[in-house]
Amino acid sequence: MEPSGNPGQRHSTGGGQPVRARQRTMGALAASVALLPALLSASACGDHADAAATADRQVTLMTWAPADTGAADRPGMTALAEAIGRELNAKGGLAGHQVTVLTCNERNTADGATACARQAVSAHASAVVGSYSQFGGNFVPVLEAAGIPYIGGYGLSTPEFSSPLSYPVDGGTPALIAGSGLQLVEVGCRTVTLIRPDTRAGDTLLGYLAGALAPAKVKLIDLRAPEQSSDYAAIAAKSIGADRPGDCITSALGAEATSNLLDPYRRLGPKNTVLASVIGSFQQSVVDSTGGDSGPLGGAYATGWYPPESSHVWDALRTTVHDYGSSDTPIDVSDPGVQTTWVAYEVVRQAAERVGDGKPLTPKALRNVLDGGEPIDTAGATPPLNWGMTSMLPSADSPRLVNTSVTYQQVKDGRLTEPHPGFVDVRWVLVGGKPPA
Repeated sequence: MEPSGNPGQRHSTGGGQPVRARQRTMGALAASVALLPALLSASACGDHADAAATADRQVTLMTWAPADTGAADRPGMTALAEAIGRELNAKGGLAGHQVTVLTCNERNTADGATACARQAVSAHASAVVGSYSQFGGNFVPVLEAAGIPYIGGYGLSTPEFSSPLSYPVDGGTPALIAGSGLQLVEVGCRTVTLIRPDTRAGDTLLGYLAGALAPAKVKLIDLRAPEQSSDYAAIAAKSIGADRPGDCITSALGAEATSNLLDPYRRLGPKNTVLASVIGSFQQSVVDSTGGDSGPLGGAYATGWYPPESSHVWDALRTTVHDYGSSDTPIDVSDPGVQTTWVAYEVVRQAAERVGDGKPLTPKALRNVLDGGEPIDTAGATPPLNWGMTSMLPSADSPRLVNTSVTYQQVKDGRLTEPHPGFVDVRWVLVGGKPPA
């Protein structure tokens, strides 16, 4: 698909088919309709895009992610958004509206993120959906000023969990690292070494992991790793240490850094140390590329936001990728960014249906539905999602972190599987509380 206008932006209309509502069966649960005062005030401000919205059965959505930058690239997220746009229009549209999906290369820079947000405003987008950027401090104010909701971002920055116009579908890295700690306690670890970035964000992760390990009196060793390095031999050796039974490692590095860590870890060949990580640091495609069960990730534990790629939860995603994906950009269904984009568009689908067939899908209309307190069912990809007041996290920094559940996974027979299916709620760790009785 050729770039349109700004070189960072791509444009997909999906073919201009007649439109009708997408049919899906979703459960809904009763919930509070009370809203935070901040939500009320945010709903009344901005709405630049509302003023320009028309009732001519059109709706514009945007998805952004970095591409052609190196380790941070997530081209599958924007490729999936375009595929979803094509599918929606081929099957009737979004609640009576033909969909235009805009995609933008965020370039993994603050300026790139700001430029993408400004493009969303200029295009009168009704929402930014399922995107990836660590520069929330730059793009969130732009969207807030225009009243545009940010639905289902990857969860890389504090504003995504604090802005009243942000609707995150996962718990970000804090939930993952807290879940990893609880999982390692469950499998009998007595010492856990955290390999994490030597950054302020890494400092925060240390606190969440400590909170998960402390009730079980598990010793925590902090091992800081440089972000920009290709040589992790010394880090791997330090993390393994004496290689005693009960020694465990959990890695919270980026995908490229984790790959650089796995090779020296494999060469050292520890006999007793248990390896764990969080989804995003590795995923099924990394398990495959490193040798499956015979590689360094054989038997490794992982904590994710969603069920593993092998779950039937992702059957509809696989169908969309197969039927509407482009051969130009492969879409890895095991990528948590791709999965997050899928879940985010599911939220938009249901919100649009609640607005009503043929009614204008303005930013304000979508926000009103999402703020209304009625949960949205994601067909098993997450617990029902609800951004009403009763679901908010009692945290000044992350009140919008409403999905505090994770999944436990383990590599068995070369595949990421669930030792026990279902979600584990780590909310008590995130708020600094005590484990439930």
